[in-house]
Parts: sequence; structure tokens; C-alpha cells
Amino acid sequence: MSASIQSMAPRRRSLASGAMGKWGLRGAAIIYLGFMIVLPLSAIVANGFAAGVKIFWSDVTNPTAFSALKLTIIASVIVSAVNAVMGTLTAYVVVRYEFIGKRLLNSLIDMPFAIPTLVTGVMLVALYGPQRTLGAWLMGKGIQVIFATPGIVLALLLITYPFVIRAVQPVLMEVEKGQEEAAYTLGASKWITFLHIVLPNITRALMTGSLLTFARALGEFGSIVVVAGNIPGKTLTAPVYIYGQIESQNQRSASAMSVLLLGLSFTLILVVEWIQSRKGSAHVHQ
Repeated sequence: MSASIQSMAPRRRSLASGAMGKWGLRGAAIIYLGFMIVLPLSAIVANGFAAGVKIFWSDVTNPTAFSALKLTIIASVIVSAVNAVMGTLTAYVVVRYEFIGKRLLNSLIDMPFAIPTLVTGVMLVALYGPQRTLGAWLMGKGIQVIFATPGIVLALLLITYPFVIRAVQPVLMEVEKGQEEAAYTLGASKWITFLHIVLPNITRALMTGSLLTFARALGEFGSIVVVAGNIPGKTLTAPVYIYGQIESQNQRSASAMSVLLLGLSFTLILVVEWIQSRKGSAHVHQ
């Protein structure tokens, strides 16, 4: 009896140490999350609402702030729509076709992740600036890119280019090509086949990529501050407006707009998580 009790003691100590180690790791992760994310978020929310809800609403609806927010949302919607179409097309080409330079194209897709956003802005100014050949030609046609809304949209398109592609690409790889070939055999056109065979399979991935594109575009600053000109009421976006308020020592107004952008981004992230969880549960049921 005593021997069995003695043999159980090391097992209990091992279980206790394992439990402590498990909870220790969880505690460290939670503390780190709280220190790096929850604490700063709490500080900015408290600062934004420091003078009350009425002042907060006044800060985010004054003409300059509202115009900046409106431009940011409109540009983000345009970019999300364009990337939804062109990103899906690019992903389909990369997955379904073999051609010279495919590997290079697949590598270039991720370049916006590596390029500093300020460099992106400088590249666009170097290409579309009014003193450049292409920029001057467009200006002659009455199209201003740099220091105008088109420059903002172009910068956001470049920054967010990979999101839809990388969300749709792995899903397309899982879709059996035989289904498309069977549709072709039955006389369906490529467009009809895409609408009825491919699109239903990639809809959730497409929505995820588009929402991530929108969330990323909402907060873009580096490239925009270079290409937009930052004219209040015309080309001033919400992130650049926040920067201007900080420079003007108006932290309350900057915090109020920041809280609004954070709320929009967090809502989009929750929607993305919900879509992905539904996708995972659908795979389980299958």
C-alpha cells in the first residue's frame, strides 16, 4: 500500500507542474495581450470620451473631420470593390493557368507587404507627378492623379493588392478542376461556369479578402500623406486628419477620430472571424 502511494506521488507532482506550466503560459500570453493591445485601446477610448459623448460626437462630425472620414470610407469602398474583381481574376489566373513567369508573378503579389508605405507614395509621385511624363500627359487630358482623389485610390489599391488574392487562392486550389471541365463538356461557357461552379466555392474567401482590404485601407497613412496633398475638405483622409490634430496638440479630437476608426476596423475583424468560423464548421459537417 505504501509502495503504491509513493509511486503515485511523482505522478501528482508531474500533473501539478504540468497544470502550472499550462496556466503560466496562458497567463503570460494574456498579460502580454493586455499590455500591448488592451491597455493602449483603453487609454485612447478614455481620452476620446474624456469630455463626454456630446463632445465626442462634435469632434467626429465637425466639417473637416466628417469630410475626412467620408473620403476615407468612399475610397476604401472603391478599393475593396476593385480588388474583389481584379484580385479574384489574378488568383484564378495564378491557380488555373501555366505560363512563363508565373512564379515571378506569384512572388510579386506579396511585394506590397514588404515595401514601406512611404516608399509606395514616393513611387506613385515619381510616376504620376505633374512634372513627370505620364503625369503631365494625364494633366493635359484633364486628369489629375497626385494631390487628388485618384492618387489616394491608386495608393490604397497598391497597398491592399495581395489581400483578396491570398484569401481566394488557397480556396481555388481546393476546388476540383474536374467540376469546371464537366461544365464545359455540358456546353457551359467559361463565364457561366465561373458564376455557377467557381464563385459559390470562393464567396466566403472573397468576402474575407474584401473586408480585410477595407479595414487596411481605413487606416493607411504613409502612402496617403505623400500623394494626397492633404487639403481639408478635398484630399484629407481620416488617418492624416488624426496626425494633423496631434501636431496641433488637440489629442482629444485625434483620439475621438481614432476611436471611430478602431470601432469600424474591430467590427470588420469580428465579421471576418465569423465568416471564417462558418467556413470551418462547414468543412466539419462535410
